[in-house]
Amino acid sequence: MQTEQLVDGVIRVVAPNPSPMTGAGTNSYVVGKSHCAIIDPGVDDADHLDALVAAAPGKIVAILITHAHPDHTGGAHRLAERLNIPIHAYPLELQGVRDKDFAAHRPLYHGDVIDLDTVCLEAIHTPGHAADHLCFFWRDAGLLFAGDTVMADVTVVILPPDGDMSAYMQSLEHLQALPIERIAPGHGRLLEDAPGVLAHIVAHRRERETQVWEALTADEPAIPEQIALRLYPDLDVRLQPMAAAQVEAHLIRLVELGDAHQSGSGWMKTAT
Repeated sequence: MQTEQLVDGVIRVVAPNPSPMTGAGTNSYVVGKSHCAIIDPGVDDADHLDALVAAAPGKIVAILITHAHPDHTGGAHRLAERLNIPIHAYPLELQGVRDKDFAAHRPLYHGDVIDLDTVCLEAIHTPGHAADHLCFFWRDAGLLFAGDTVMADVTVVILPPDGDMSAYMQSLEHLQALPIERIAPGHGRLLEDAPGVLAHIVAHRRERETQVWEALTADEPAIPEQIALRLYPDLDVRLQPMAAAQVEAHLIRLVELGDAHQSGSGWMKTAT
């Protein structure tokens, strides 16, 4: 089991679920000292849950969920029952990809504070990757637990209907306004230059949006799968459906901006 202390008061345990979508595995975090919270328990794997409990330097008092995707929530109920502690999450049921068996005990809203004595975490609602997504900000340390709003070295997937590109861009702008110094993502390594990372993501999304718009014409409708093959010609075949959904998210945003419109099952540029 990959266990590492990132900073004083934060231990990362990587879940044993490596895949093209999760990288080395989902990051679970043990946060706090005398009182601890588990952020995203990850998959329902006995060894992984044992590692989380063993890593805690103090009493585990809460489970915090960034969003209800199965790789983040799978072990939540087993761990909650084992420790007799509550699960906190944003109270919104997803419509697409989700953990159908997951349910939180207590709601968490934007601005709520989780006080762990030596660590205070602020809940930040960051829809985009998922409509129920929360980040957790340890302001005193300048450290953001970003869930899947930010990933290390890969692009976050935005899948409609729960994924929303416009909401994602707004969430990134909100995060840019906060004094974040480092980012602990849901997948991958600790990111040290938070302002630079966020600026890069915003620039990349704007560039991709332009590429999707340029792939459209005003004469013939295009479908997301065609555009995805053009933009991602060397993509692993297993990820092509995700790429098409990502393109669709950009297309929906272009419609919202007035730069494209839907025609039948395809999309076209809006005449200017």
